[in-house]
Parts: sequence; C-alpha cells; structure tokens
Amino acid sequence: MCLTNQFLIAMPGLADPYFYRSVAYICAHNEDGAMGIVINHPLDLSMNDVFQQMSMSSDDALIRNMPVYQGGPVQSDRGFVLHYPIQKWDHCIEISEDIGIATSRDILAAIADGSGPEKTLVALGYAGWGAGQLEQEIKDNAWLNAPSDNCIIFNTPTEDRWAQAAALAGVDLSKLSNIVGHA
Repeated sequence: MCLTNQFLIAMPGLADPYFYRSVAYICAHNEDGAMGIVINHPLDLSMNDVFQQMSMSSDDALIRNMPVYQGGPVQSDRGFVLHYPIQKWDHCIEISEDIGIATSRDILAAIADGSGPEKTLVALGYAGWGAGQLEQEIKDNAWLNAPSDNCIIFNTPTEDRWAQAAALAGVDLSKLSNIVGHA
C-alpha cells in the first residue's frame, strides 16, 4: 500500500502534541519510510515573518498575512512549500500530477512578488516515519488514511480540515471515542 498523495488523519486517541487532531499530507511513502506535511496546525507566524527572515518583502497584504504551518517535528527550522499547480523550482519534488513540494528560495521570492503558484501552503518542518513505522501506527489505530483533496489542503479553513479529511474516508470523527477498550 502506497500512501503518497493521501491524507493521514489522526484518530481521536492520538495524544502526541505534534499530531493531535492533525491531518498530514503524505509527500513520499516507500519501503524506506514516509514523509508528510501537517496541513492544519498553524504557527503563530505569517509569511511576512518568513520574508523578513529571508530578507524579502511583499507588497501584497494577503500574501504577507498568509499563515505558516507546523509541518511536523523533523527539521522544524526548514521551510517546505506545497504548491499547485506543478511548476519548476530549484528544489522541487512532484507528488502528484498537480501538486509539488519545493524547498528553495526561488519559490519564496515568486510568492513574495505575486508570481508564485496559484495555491501554496508553507510549513516549517515535516513529519517522518522510518521503514514500517507508519504501517504499524495505522494497524495500531493511530491514523486513518484517505484520498487527498486539493480543496482541503488549500481552501478549507484550517479548523475544518481534520473533520473534512476524515469525511473523505466516510468517517465522522465526532462519533468516535478516544477511549480504547479490549474485548
């Protein structure tokens, strides 16, 4: 089972502070492990903060005020830009036919000057799993996987992404308990 280009939705009982009620978009998954970006945990940072750190600026208030997300606990000082549609950037990986992830300064400069991709989500850090780790966590009922949806990544209000991603798998998280029993 390959989970690339799918959502991982944290089950209600997953109490880890990085992943509580999270939705991770899986950017890569193979026999060596998995890498994803949490798309629903905004930081107390805006793109303006990122631009200032990179000695850039933007004249567009909407761009300056875009939120920056906590993408995960790994390399939390490094930026990742999920973007639609696919475009060529210095350091970019194609995830699906229309979504890529970039880590280069050129995409940030394009966002700042208004010539960037149509849709972006900027995150600091990523979520990573070693070989077999994610599969075991799914078996342990920590995660639910569902097909991804660009609208949820880029357009859905942050606070609604967890429930809407689970709905893609036919699950109403409000009806699940975070108490686990044993039969």
